[in-house]
Amino acid sequence: MEQKDIEHVRDLVMRERGLAVSEREWKHRVRGYGYAIRETEQGRVVSSLLRKDDLLTLNLG
Repeated sequence: MEQKDIEHVRDLVMRERGLAVSEREWKHRVRGYGYAIRETEQGRVVSSLLRKDDLLTLNLG
């Protein structure tokens, strides 16, 4: 995946976070776009539901 595509996914995920009223709703909204958010020791990781690979790690300080 190209850097611009990863930035697009990050922007989408963060926009949806701003629209959601809870963590649960946020994860549900993102699943509708084909992505999953999971907690890891490194932080929250966004992965593709179709390709089943990790795309990026979110730093939500």
